[in-house]
Amino acid sequence: MRILLWHVHGGWTDAFVQGDHDYLFPTDPERGPWGLGRGGRDWPAAAIEVDQDDLAGEAIDFVLLQRTEELERAERLLGRRLGSDVPAVFLEHNTPKPHAVTTRHPLADRADIPIVHVTHFNELMWDNGEARTVVIEHGIRDPGLRYTGAIERMAVVVNEPVRRWRIAGSDLLPRFASAGGIDAFGMGVEELPGALGLAGGLVTPVGDLTPHALHSALAERRLYLHVARWTSLGLSLLEAMHLGLPVVALQTTEAARAVPPGAGFLSTSVDELVAAARLLLEDPDAAARLGAAARDAAIERYNLGRFLRDWDTLFADLVERPRRTGRRIAVEMPAALTIERSIDAHRHGL
Repeated sequence: MRILLWHVHGGWTDAFVQGDHDYLFPTDPERGPWGLGRGGRDWPAAAIEVDQDDLAGEAIDFVLLQRTEELERAERLLGRRLGSDVPAVFLEHNTPKPHAVTTRHPLADRADIPIVHVTHFNELMWDNGEARTVVIEHGIRDPGLRYTGAIERMAVVVNEPVRRWRIAGSDLLPRFASAGGIDAFGMGVEELPGALGLAGGLVTPVGDLTPHALHSALAERRLYLHVARWTSLGLSLLEAMHLGLPVVALQTTEAARAVPPGAGFLSTSVDELVAAARLLLEDPDAAARLGAAARDAAIERYNLGRFLRDWDTLFADLVERPRRTGRRIAVEMPAALTIERSIDAHRHGL
C-alpha cells in the first residue's frame, strides 16, 4: 500500500515506517511543519519524500491523519474526499484536553473516518461520538537489553517540563530528589533547576539527545522515573523498559496498564514512590531484577511485530469495508496479559 502521512511524531513514526508499505511524506520549500518530509530521520527507503504539489498525481491507497488541519489539506492536495474516495483514519496521540471525560473528539461526528487511539486509556476518556474507534498500542524497535544501572541516579524524560509543569509532574521532582539525584532528558530541561529552586545537582539537565545517545544514557541510570499526571503513554517509558530499567511511576493514565506487577513500583502516593526510588537506588540487585521483568513485559506487549500486524489488520479492514460493514476491528492482545488468563488462574487457585 501507499500511505500518505505528515511527519508529526518522529518517535512513533520510527516504528510505523518499518512495515511492508510505501510511506509518502509531503515536502514544501520551507521544510516546516507541513513539508518536513523525512526530517533527516534514518528511516527505510520506503519512507519517500513527495513534493506536496505533486500529490494529486500520486496513487494513494490510505491517508493517516494526525492533526485536524490535515483533513482539509489532504483533500485539497489530493483532489479526493477522505473516507469515501480514499480510506483514512485519524491517529490520536493524546489524552483529551481541557476536560478529562467530557471533551468531544474533533472527528466524533465523522462515521467514515475511524479514530485510532494509541492507548486504551485515551479511547476510554475521549468522547468519540459516533466515530468507529480502535486501539493500536505502541510498538518499539527493540534497542536490546543494555541496562547497567551503574549511575546511582534516576532518569526522567520530559519535553518542556516548565511549560507543562503540573501536567508533566515537574513540581513533584523535589520530593523525589530527597531520595537521590535525578538526571533530566528532553527538550527544555535546562530550565528545570531554576524553576525548581534546587541546587547541588539534585536535578541535572542532560539535554535533548538523539535516540541512540538517549538509550545509552538511560541504560546507565539506576531507574526510570515517570511522574506525568495527565499525558498519553510516553514512548520513553516503553524504551526504558525495553532497555531493562525498573520503573517508578505515578499510577495514572496508561502507566497502570503498561507497567505490570514486578516490573517496578506504581502508586498514587508520592511518599510510597519516593520510598521505592530510594530502595532501588540503594539495592542495585533488586533494581536489575525488576528491570528484567520490565523488559519482558515491554517485549510481550509493545513489540514491533504486533504493532505492524495490528496496522495491517486495520488497513485490510478499511479496504474491504464495503463488503464487511459494521465489523469491530480486531487487534492482537498478548495471551499472557489477557484478563481471561487471570480469571482462569484465579479459578484454579494459582
